[in-house]
Amino acid sequence: MKKIIYFLGVLALTSSCSDLTDLNVDTKNPSEVPAASLFSSAQKGIAEQVVNTSVNKNIFRLVNQQWTETTYIDESVYQWTTRSISDNHWNAYLSGTTTKDGSLSDLMMAKSFLEKEVIEASDPDFASKTAVRKNQLALIDILTVYSYQILVDTFGDIPYSEALKGSGNYLPKYDKAVDIYKDLIVRLDNDIANIKTNYTAFGNSDVIYQDNLTLWVKFANSVKLKLGINLKASELETAISDAAIISASKGVFTSNADNAKISYEKNLPNTNPLYVDLVFGGRHDFVPTQTFVDALVGKKDPRVKVYFAQNLKDADGIALPYKGGIVGTKNSFGKYTHINDLIQAPDFKGTYLDYAEVEFLLAEAAERGVGINGSAETHYSNAIKASMEDWGLSVADANIYLAQSSVAYATAAGTWKQKIGEQAWYAMYNRGFEGWTFARRLNFPALTPPLNADAAAEGQIPSRMTYPIREQTLNAVNYNAAAAAIGGDKLKTKLFWDKD
Repeated sequence: MKKIIYFLGVLALTSSCSDLTDLNVDTKNPSEVPAASLFSSAQKGIAEQVVNTSVNKNIFRLVNQQWTETTYIDESVYQWTTRSISDNHWNAYLSGTTTKDGSLSDLMMAKSFLEKEVIEASDPDFASKTAVRKNQLALIDILTVYSYQILVDTFGDIPYSEALKGSGNYLPKYDKAVDIYKDLIVRLDNDIANIKTNYTAFGNSDVIYQDNLTLWVKFANSVKLKLGINLKASELETAISDAAIISASKGVFTSNADNAKISYEKNLPNTNPLYVDLVFGGRHDFVPTQTFVDALVGKKDPRVKVYFAQNLKDADGIALPYKGGIVGTKNSFGKYTHINDLIQAPDFKGTYLDYAEVEFLLAEAAERGVGINGSAETHYSNAIKASMEDWGLSVADANIYLAQSSVAYATAAGTWKQKIGEQAWYAMYNRGFEGWTFARRLNFPALTPPLNADAAAEGQIPSRMTYPIREQTLNAVNYNAAAAAIGGDKLKTKLFWDKD
């Protein structure tokens, strides 16, 4: 009961958004209220962790070398222990903090409320209420799968089968990452099969798709495609990965209208976390990197005008070329190109997954020999066009860009991994975690660690985060077993799908 009161209180105090407060309450079934509240809370919490720029929580734009720091450079040189970044990232999803449970805890509690609810067989609306509940449980599970994939792709082996059991087990064992992946695929298959698009789910409490169940099915298939591609890259369980990719490819996003995004408002408190962190907070902590700026400028990429600000001027007020900061050094904010105001706007949307990412994954599937429709070249071009469109650029911009020999799939430099990897890096701007995932899986772009990188990195770009300090101290037996199983709890230890 305390949990119910807590989440209703948080929702009332922190949200003026009608999407979050209009819960379509059925007074005869009060358990629907906390389930809907918890579902909204989880959606918002996941987005917060994916989108925010806090160096205490989300340093993936830095490890992916799209951004670097101006004054305090610890995170850019992979000193991640001082701020307990691993603990904070883990807690955001899995085990909670001292003030709020993680998003997975929200989802598990919502699931528990729904499963305990009794729908009498004699109820004249038994069939429709049962269908609605199945839809709700499917949506909860899809977000659960999405969250677990992020955790696996961050750490490797993690608690899964024994996780979130409450008083049943506070010291869960760690499951093998590949086994978790296989189970997540099965779960998504069940979720997709259980969704009935002619019924509702959470109504306006669904702040991603506003209860559009057709889009939820596409989202589930797109997440399954991601799982399938990583599993395929591991060269393990090929039959499972191929089947997942092929089946998912038939139901994934097909345009930017399908993108999984969360909307923010122009006024606090329901604003874009970048606005809160950088504008409202008055912070000047980041600039784009020289590596990223030079790569886009070198390819005459029209996205430079929406990614970067044209803040550098000469004495006559004439715009100077873009100038990115150097990773591993302090970068005076006024002397380098700034991040464009666009992504710092209070109502700029946060992205869970988008069409451009899906098309890059399909291009990769084609190159990896999976029998999907469409060539790698077609999907690669579609991905670039989708990214341009999503950033507000024109079809002409995309076509001119793709016409360059350095960009066109047939003539761009390097292997297919380099072509897809570099273009995915450009397109995953402001989506540091997914950009890092593409780079780890494809080994492109070929980023260089700073000379003053922390010793923990052992001279390499990190391939994972080390396990949380809390796990090392409170769950030591299972932590030690997991660390040994993955080859050592080190930044350079590669995940099961990260092959050279």
